[in-house]
Amino acid sequence: MKIAILGPGCEKCKQLYENTRKAVTEAGVEADVEKVEDIQKINEYNVFMTPALVIDGKVKSTGKLASPEQIRKWIESA
Repeated sequence: MKIAILGPGCEKCKQLYENTRKAVTEAGVEADVEKVEDIQKINEYNVFMTPALVIDGKVKSTGKLASPEQIRKWIESA
């Protein structure tokens, strides 16, 4: 599973990364979690609000801080 956190490195982006790491641990899955801070790469996802969360190429959330519980549900349904 590949998960990307899109954002320029703001506090919400950092917190979304931490929430995602926690959700991956709780779900007990193997996932490559990466931060994408390059604006051009973020634009490739057609995301205009950050932070954003992408799981296996599908944008799950934009412009808000998803909770570990919500992220875990997305991971488990992926």
